[in-house]
Amino acid sequence: MAVEGSTDDGPSQPGLTRQALAQAALRVLEREGVNGLSMRKVAAELGVKAASLYWHVRNKEELLDLLTDELMADAEAPPREGDWRGQLREYCLRYRRHLLGKRDAAKVVAGRLAPGPHLLRLMEDQLGRLREAGFSDADAAMISYLLGAFVQGFVLQEQGPISASEAMGASRREAATTVGEQLSGLPQDTFPNLVALAGDLTDPSMEARFSFGLERLLDGLAALLDPDVRSEGTPPHE
Repeated sequence: MAVEGSTDDGPSQPGLTRQALAQAALRVLEREGVNGLSMRKVAAELGVKAASLYWHVRNKEELLDLLTDELMADAEAPPREGDWRGQLREYCLRYRRHLLGKRDAAKVVAGRLAPGPHLLRLMEDQLGRLREAGFSDADAAMISYLLGAFVQGFVLQEQGPISASEAMGASRREAATTVGEQLSGLPQDTFPNLVALAGDLTDPSMEARFSFGLERLLDGLAALLDPDVRSEGTPPHE
């Protein structure tokens, strides 16, 4: 690092901090998406030369690390109310809504572990709840990863077009209906299962699919707990 005031494009420029850089990157992401994000465009957003950014990040990958944490700045953990299952369910529901509410957020954060103040706050809270629920330290660490991967992966699938028709402007429901009609029209003697399940494969909403996957994931986590603790977080029927 150069000393303060060493160049016109150095860290002495007013407002050129890592936080300002991350916030500028977030604005570019919202406007142009992850494919349009570049060091040059972030520099222009800040009104500086691209070289100025290299005092804080060495390349776009480090910029994405900053952006990953900034995307979590306004994420809120659920209240500490109810049983462990209800709290983890609410965590995942909120995380999905959060990612869906920010352009290309899932593409930025999926698979990336870049601890910053915002992410650390959420991770500490979640791990504390898992340990308090009775999960072992090793299981708590694995669960924290698994929940994030499930939500991120689902949102990535959810935000990608299911076919060319959706990519060209059709709604997801219209695209799914078209696929369902194609499946139900297949030769039944060759594809009896696809024909029979055409509606089941294409009718459910993304909310229904997410809920089903989440509940089955929670069912599996319950098996890791002692029976007495497990029953506290298991709904009577779902």
